[in-house]
Amino acid sequence: MPLTIAIDGPVGAGKSTISDVVAQRLGILHLDTGAMYRAVGLCALEKGIDLQDETAVSRMCENGEAQVSVEYENGAQRTLLNGRDVTGLIRTQEVGQAASAVSRYPTVRRILVRRQQEMAKSQSMLLDGRDIGTVVLTDATVKIYLTASAEARARRRMLQLQEKGDTTPFETILAEVNARDYQDMHRETDPLRQAEDAILVDSSDLSFDETVDAILALVEERK
Repeated sequence: MPLTIAIDGPVGAGKSTISDVVAQRLGILHLDTGAMYRAVGLCALEKGIDLQDETAVSRMCENGEAQVSVEYENGAQRTLLNGRDVTGLIRTQEVGQAASAVSRYPTVRRILVRRQQEMAKSQSMLLDGRDIGTVVLTDATVKIYLTASAEARARRRMLQLQEKGDTTPFETILAEVNARDYQDMHRETDPLRQAEDAILVDSSDLSFDETVDAILALVEERK
């Protein structure tokens, strides 16, 4: 029976990078579902679609104008939009905000969730996102809710941006983190929340390696 791990949590909790390492250590694939929503958000931005126009965004997805797929290269996920590798393009602040906006819409979620469930049926896999344990993989072998204080997440994001030459002030990033949290937790469809049977991991005072080790220990315990 495939090993399935669901890791949920707010923006900036380090889900994607931590999940990469956890999956590699376990020898299973990692599906970054947030990257799939980011690809849809990028598509809407490139097409000039109003992100607040649910009908237009939903039509874009239903008409096949935002075909999102995933490939793996040396165990790492490459996210494709209409066959184009957008792995690097989807990591901007603007695309992150767009992803949060489009992920509110039931049609977008239905299409992507179905794809995610199909991918996790036949092989051991770790999925991370906002609703993995509550919607996508309700029967996952292990469910983890990975979080950190808004301040800690904003500091980490600021360091990531600085490495890319972006000098956005901490206060601006913190405000964006808080706004994203509110939007993700208050959307009508599949809001961000901790599944009842998920284990809370707060990484506010943990290093990257300590967080990875804590999650691996929980997986081993549940297996």
